[in-house]
Amino acid sequence: MTKEKIGFIGLGKLGLPVAMAINSKGHYVCGYDTNPDVEDYIKDKKIPYHEVGMDKLFEDFTVDFVDTESVIKNSDIIFVPVQTPHDPLYEGTTRIPETRVDFNYNALVSAISKISQIVDENGEDKIVVIISTVLPGTIDKYIKPILSDRIKLCYNPFFIAMGTTINDFLNPEFILLGVDDEGAAERVVNFYSTIHNKRVFKTSVKNAELIKVAYNTFIGMKIVYANTMMEICHKTDCDVDQIIDAISLADQRLISSKYLRGGMGDGGGCHPRDNIAMSWLSRKLDLSHDFFNDLMIAREDQTEWLANECLKHDRKIYILGKSFKPETNITTGSPSILLYNILMEKGADVEILDPHIDGEEYFSSRFLTAGENPLFFIGAQHEAFRNLEFPTGSIVMDPFRYMPDIEGSTLIKIGNNA
Repeated sequence: MTKEKIGFIGLGKLGLPVAMAINSKGHYVCGYDTNPDVEDYIKDKKIPYHEVGMDKLFEDFTVDFVDTESVIKNSDIIFVPVQTPHDPLYEGTTRIPETRVDFNYNALVSAISKISQIVDENGEDKIVVIISTVLPGTIDKYIKPILSDRIKLCYNPFFIAMGTTINDFLNPEFILLGVDDEGAAERVVNFYSTIHNKRVFKTSVKNAELIKVAYNTFIGMKIVYANTMMEICHKTDCDVDQIIDAISLADQRLISSKYLRGGMGDGGGCHPRDNIAMSWLSRKLDLSHDFFNDLMIAREDQTEWLANECLKHDRKIYILGKSFKPETNITTGSPSILLYNILMEKGADVEILDPHIDGEEYFSSRFLTAGENPLFFIGAQHEAFRNLEFPTGSIVMDPFRYMPDIEGSTLIKIGNNA
């Protein structure tokens, strides 16, 4: 096992437990924190907060508390778990104001600025790994402009919960690594191979920024859903634990990656109608919040956004696909037809076609006479659409991102502007 010298700029409730866990795997670890009491925590082998497993680590392992310059000088990889706090008004302990604000990045910017200054003065390249939670685009906006050219950057937010930080770090679901420098990323991946054997998901820094907050908000969505079921059960004499235990057995469609792709809204004989019916039930039971209405309004708003994206191009619009899912002729609850109706409301010149519903002959005749510079929107992910020969000068908008490149036309893969 290759032993690394690991540094931490930030030894708070995240940094210190993780630093101790890394030392337990045989790596030298040093660190610094602006809170001078942290040095005493390490010396006294006692922390003023509860962290499962910390007492046991303190028995045999430690972290050298040194100044920032010494951390940088004596480390191969420097982790930066500096807080990016939200204003207390937005932490969820009080009613949420009407306004919204971003996280506060001042401490992170200050830390990176200091690290960059010392790295430049020392004249030696260093790998710096930012852990802090940020919104997408933050590192490009606030960090890159002040970053030393000698810093090889990675973004590696952790999926941990305070109180179980040590176990969550040593036994993660996966490692998320935003890559800015390939050499640094390879070194970090090799480091993690000495900690555990879990998969490393490598992506761009901006993707990683979004994945971190997407992960956290997905948890929030699940909790709201479960709590909605709890309230319904309380008002209908049902058992919420039985409801959730049954749903948890659905490990193919529900508790899985299925239906978790950007595209068109849900459709079919069950999905929109059931949410609408549950919205009615929510109002009948006078629930504290109509979660199901939120889902249906979001579905409409997202479809209207797609309509507006089409209208930006000021062309005749052809929606390809009427059915609610690929390779079927069922149109019940079809999001493509919702898109068509919204475009009609807005006065668009729009037509909707589907070979499974209109017949191949009619579909082909309308497609081949689409006229000059049409816009085609893929409304259903029919495989046959991949083989169409689009007129030169067409715009093809694909919310499923499954269409191949189209010679002589512009392909817009919605959700992937890279």
